[in-house]
Amino acid sequence: MKIDTHQHYWHYSAQDYGWIGDSMPALKRDCLPHDIAPLLQLAGVQAVVAVQARISVAETDFLLSLAAQHPHIVGVVGWADLASPQLATDVERWQQQSAFKGLRHILQDEPDVAAWLANKGHQQGVALLQKNRLVYDVLIYQQHLPLVQAFCRQHDQHWLVLDHAAKPRLQQWGTSTMAEWTQGIRELAQLPHLMCKISGLVTETAWAQQPALQAQDKAHIQMCMDVVLEAFGPQRIMFGSDWPVCQLAAPYEQVHDMAHAWALSRLSLAEQADFWSGNAQRCYQLSLPASSQLVSPSP
Repeated sequence: MKIDTHQHYWHYSAQDYGWIGDSMPALKRDCLPHDIAPLLQLAGVQAVVAVQARISVAETDFLLSLAAQHPHIVGVVGWADLASPQLATDVERWQQQSAFKGLRHILQDEPDVAAWLANKGHQQGVALLQKNRLVYDVLIYQQHLPLVQAFCRQHDQHWLVLDHAAKPRLQQWGTSTMAEWTQGIRELAQLPHLMCKISGLVTETAWAQQPALQAQDKAHIQMCMDVVLEAFGPQRIMFGSDWPVCQLAAPYEQVHDMAHAWALSRLSLAEQADFWSGNAQRCYQLSLPASSQLVSPSP
């Protein structure tokens, strides 16, 4: 059983997706479940978690509507203003749909990450999520690792998920950069209620300046995966592709195959099952439909 815990879907418009720049023509189009389905089948990935890609309450409703149409979308991590007085009402409404599993904010793009984390409204919003057994996904860059320590420590009543292993600076990967990121990962991993997605690493390379992943990039990515495994252990890591964003640096099948080869070489059979699906089911409390409704692997 394989679950991809990090996919995005959208009907593209420049207004809604301002973060998709001119260097990303591959993303300036609709990206929907049927576009990725054949590649999921080839990889043997049978279920996915859809994650927000725009800052809008409408994003959560959109992703939940896709989950209602596509049973293999077994989880949705949406968006809401955590400080909004409407939050409790929206969460109650969304929880009527079994696919709703939590929220995420694009924290990495905040001009003052520390101020956002310290905001009492945001803290109360995360506390509300945890009270309702919902997950909050933490999206940051490497330089924000020290800033989120206290925030993640405070919110310990349910799972938090670190997206993309805090986006290590692979474009400038050197001894000091790796040491800084490794220290931050190890410190954060001491929190037992935090899981980490091994996802999104390919697009932290210098993809805009090269036609494909280089051997050095692959070695650095494997290095990062090893650090995450050592820090979090096999029971608190999950596979995610970050499709379609990953396509900027590598096709879906390459992202999957890199993770597959790494897991085979590093994990026992039981640990591989945890990495590919068990940890995600436990963290996001995923309810899997009948196998006939999941994306069927190729023979």
